[in-house]
Amino acid sequence: MHLSPEQERDIRREFDRLTNMSQRELRDWLATAESRKVGMVRKGETESVGRQSARQILAIRDAKAADLTDADYRHMKKVIGYCRRHLAQRPWGDVTDTRWRWSLMNWGHDPLKR
Repeated sequence: MHLSPEQERDIRREFDRLTNMSQRELRDWLATAESRKVGMVRKGETESVGRQSARQILAIRDAKAADLTDADYRHMKKVIGYCRRHLAQRPWGDVTDTRWRWSLMNWGHDPLKR
């Protein structure tokens, strides 16, 4: 996958917009029981795909733009797609303590955060 500088910039901008939790908020969230209660766990693994994604999000955010790899951009696109799909499926009512919100938070997005 070879991206133009404009494509890289657009992906990074949308990734930064959708992953609205700070580094600290995301790390603190990963330490909660709720974070461990949601998400799909692949056969043979012990941690959900979302929690694994959160760790990649943290690494991407810690990296300098010049050091980002094609794999990092692929993951950013995956996060963007996941967040967009999940946000389109928002349930009715208060979502504060829902698996829907918790799953999004594992992907770096808190839908209650403005």
